[in-house]
Amino acid sequence: MPSPSDLVQALSALPHGPEFRFIDELTELVPGISAKAVWQLKGGEEFLRGHFPGAPLMPGVLMIEALAQLGGILVQTRPGEAPLKNLRLTAVRQIKILGSITPGQSLHLSGSLQGMLDTLGQVIGEIRDDAGNVILTGSVTLAGEK
Repeated sequence: MPSPSDLVQALSALPHGPEFRFIDELTELVPGISAKAVWQLKGGEEFLRGHFPGAPLMPGVLMIEALAQLGGILVQTRPGEAPLKNLRLTAVRQIKILGSITPGQSLHLSGSLQGMLDTLGQVIGEIRDDAGNVILTGSVTLAGEK
């Protein structure tokens, strides 16, 4: 299991501020190959006020963002490669949202880097709920600059 300093180092290569990070704990990391992480939907997040009043759910687009952030960690931790600058989500492919997360539950993310083409990286992954049910599958493409 990665140390807390590994998580801090991996997250520091991402462009997001702490308020928009959807990874609480990096539970497994094979740099540049695969990773697993967890993020808990606490219930006080501002976006839940409108999604949906009285029956809050984690928005699907933010689950995709969580997968992209895990992908960013994979792209930015490739052995022997410098982190890319201005890393951004550029494509979403074959995303299927098969379930939902409510406050108090966690996203259990897993992903693998499928390939790099210069500064483009494709990551395939899935998100499971606390019971182990798959709630999202698909791939994301990230792009940066050298």
